[in-house]
Amino acid sequence: MGTFREGDLVEASAPTAPVAAKNAIAADLIAVLVAVTSSDPRVLTIQDRSALPSGPFELAHRSLQAGLRAWVERQTGLPPGYVEQLYTFADRDRGGAGQHVISISYLGLTREQRASGEHEASWRSWYYYFPWEDHRAGASPMIETVLLPKLEAWASEPQNPGLRQARRQRVAITFGRGGRAWNEELIPEALRGSSPGTTRQGVAPGALPSAGQPMILDHRRILATGIARLRAKIKYRPVVFELIPETFTLLQLQRCVEALAGRLLHKQNFRRLIEQQELVEETGKTTPDTGGRPAKLFRFRREVFAQRAIAGTKLPISRA
Repeated sequence: MGTFREGDLVEASAPTAPVAAKNAIAADLIAVLVAVTSSDPRVLTIQDRSALPSGPFELAHRSLQAGLRAWVERQTGLPPGYVEQLYTFADRDRGGAGQHVISISYLGLTREQRASGEHEASWRSWYYYFPWEDHRAGASPMIETVLLPKLEAWASEPQNPGLRQARRQRVAITFGRGGRAWNEELIPEALRGSSPGTTRQGVAPGALPSAGQPMILDHRRILATGIARLRAKIKYRPVVFELIPETFTLLQLQRCVEALAGRLLHKQNFRRLIEQQELVEETGKTTPDTGGRPAKLFRFRREVFAQRAIAGTKLPISRA
């Protein structure tokens, strides 16, 4: 895959991407659509996996969400399903030199279907873009061999001792170093918490170019923001049920949560938490597709969730 220039947004995101006139502001709608297939968290992309579905907010759109849905269906041939507003990105020059483009992003949850549309739409594992974020088999060797040497060099650059210490602490917190536990919600802030080319709230601009597949402009940063939101959300809202079939085994449910979190869970603790929440019920059927004895099938009790939503019903993550 080649490199991408700032102007590539016009071609990759939509047939008529937003271009702000002088002293004007353009609005862009961007979708982070997630599915989990065979224990793999996948994101819907366009333009040979280099961009997220997106397009300008137009006068014909009756609302922001309606505009987003229209662009996603046009570019991928798929309905977005469940969506919620994610974040608004408004850093200066995001859309190119001299342009001020505000991007309103949405997080969508669905089940994978074959994509089509007019923009080479396809699904891709989000670990294709962030390979170090999958800790299900332990911490990625890439952290030690690729990321940390560059990050440590960046942290040692300042002459000011206080700034050096602050950078080292930032790296330790983000990557779980110095005796700190890895936090799956802290996708490196260089991709989601700072403006391109700055160090404010970021880890090390330019330190991660060879780690994971790039995307145009700041689409990878927007994807990182969506991953962080979803990893946090599965701990306090049962949104995971939007990603699995109507009936499922408890192991399938656990594997889905593990795929999103990027870490393994303790089987018995996880099942105990599910039972305490009373969000699932047996269907009375079993499935032989387990490689062993038939497993019970369950379904989500939406009526129970609706009754208890205000009380904070949740599907928390229990560490293995």
